[in-house]
Amino acid sequence: MPPKKILLAEDDADDRVFFSDFLKSRSDIHLIPAVENGEEVFNYLDKIHEATELPDLIILDQNMPKISGLQALQLLKTTMTYKNIMVVIYSTYADDNLRRQGIDGGAKLVFSKPYTPEGYHEMIDEMLDLFR
Repeated sequence: MPPKKILLAEDDADDRVFFSDFLKSRSDIHLIPAVENGEEVFNYLDKIHEATELPDLIILDQNMPKISGLQALQLLKTTMTYKNIMVVIYSTYADDNLRRQGIDGGAKLVFSKPYTPEGYHEMIDEMLDLFR
C-alpha cells in the first residue's frame, strides 16, 4: 500500500510538533504540513486542482478557532469534491457525545489525543486499518 497522505488540523503548536515528531519516521504515511484550524483546511484543499493530490485522511482537532472539528466535518461531507476524503476527529476530551456526533456526521473514528509516541503510532495504525 502506498503511503497515505495525512492532513492534520490542529491549533495547538505543541500538539502539531508531537504529531510530526512522533510519526515522521513512518514510511506508510506522508504528513502534509499541518494547518491550524478548520478554515485553513479549506484554504489548503481549495488550492488543489487534481483529485490525486487530495489527502487520503484528514485529522481534525475538535477544539479549534474559526471552524471546529465537527463544523469542518460537516462542511467536508457536504462538499462534493471533499465528501469522500476519510475524516477522523480527535480531542483532548473525546466523550460519548463527541463520538456520537462525529460518527453520525461522517467521521470514521473519534479519538482522545494520545500523549506518548506509542499512543500516536497506535492511533495511526488504527486509522490505516480503515484503508484495508
